Amino acid sequence: MPAASFPDLPALVRRLRRDIGHKRFVVIYAFNGTGKTRLSTAFKNQRRINRSGRRTARRHTLYFNAYTEDLFTWDNDLENDREYVLRINRSSRFFDGLEELEMDTRIRRFLHRYVDFDFTIDTSAWQVRFFRDERRLLANGTYVTQRADAIKVSRGEENIFIWCFFLAIVQLVLDGAEAYRWVKYVYVDDPISSLDEHHAVAVAHHLGQMLAGSERRTRFVVSSHHLLFFNVLSRDLGKDVRRYFLKRDAASGAYLLEDTSLTPIVSHLATLAELHELEASGKLYPYHFNAMRRIMEQTATFLGLTSWKDCVTPASGDPNDLLDTRMIDLLSHGDYAVFEPHEMLPENKAHFRTILRQFVEGHPFNRKLFTGPGGAP
Repeated sequence: MPAASFPDLPALVRRLRRDIGHKRFVVIYAFNGTGKTRLSTAFKNQRRINRSGRRTARRHTLYFNAYTEDLFTWDNDLENDREYVLRINRSSRFFDGLEELEMDTRIRRFLHRYVDFDFTIDTSAWQVRFFRDERRLLANGTYVTQRADAIKVSRGEENIFIWCFFLAIVQLVLDGAEAYRWVKYVYVDDPISSLDEHHAVAVAHHLGQMLAGSERRTRFVVSSHHLLFFNVLSRDLGKDVRRYFLKRDAASGAYLLEDTSLTPIVSHLATLAELHELEASGKLYPYHFNAMRRIMEQTATFLGLTSWKDCVTPASGDPNDLLDTRMIDLLSHGDYAVFEPHEMLPENKAHFRTILRQFVEGHPFNRKLFTGPGGAP
């Protein structure tokens, strides 16, 4: 199916609005610089049409994008260099339920999936303080746990905190909280744009579970430049989703929207090529087993096979037949470290390389996919 062309962002927004009238979720993959953030802003700013045909300034979209992160700013106590606080822009409706809805407890449920620090929110001063329990070695050789107060967290940890703040608000929307009854649409743009890519699978999986498992009919648009995030989220949202690849026409500047809902093979082949490059570079992490399993699942579906395990193709007589399947099964489950990811052990890397190469060689993939750093497998 040829890509649909839109001359400007308002026209593209109208298309997306039409789509989420039929499907609850729209997920968009696009390269950086395509205009994802501008699209999210245009979506939020397009006014609703009331029954008389008039435009209304009534708000309708809760959004997460680069502007959301700007609602939080650091006060680094430049004079004393002791008290570090994250200030909150109290004028934004993003924080409508902060004082009365026990937001700190709600945020903490999400945050502790990813990090080991904690926080307090001062709703009178509109600021956040972070702290962490740290083990310290005493002179006598024993360890004690002490609380480090008013710490400055890393940029990645700060972004995770803001993301979990947003997730807590989305949960309130899904629960029908009065403070957020105005929300009809939720638009998420690149929630992992400035974080380590190693947590993409966990974030996408958690978001997919949260949205797909909700009963409230709020509509969602999610855009990302991260192919693995796009792939995992699209799959976890089930059948009530429309998947797109957004591009720009270099000559006209038009926005091109390619529907990949019926051809998910586009994304999984790109992921397969990416895994091949990572395998060649040696930069392999445990979550790459998760990505390989998902590729096998999609391949099995396309080929009409019973299970992804049918795609594990060891050489004839190879005694590692069951071991290869077991390795993928064990290492493709669970949540992996977000900020301190560890590379695979050397023996696991060897298994990964063997399984990946046998998979590629055992299926009729286009070898031009693998003309990158590693060459043809």
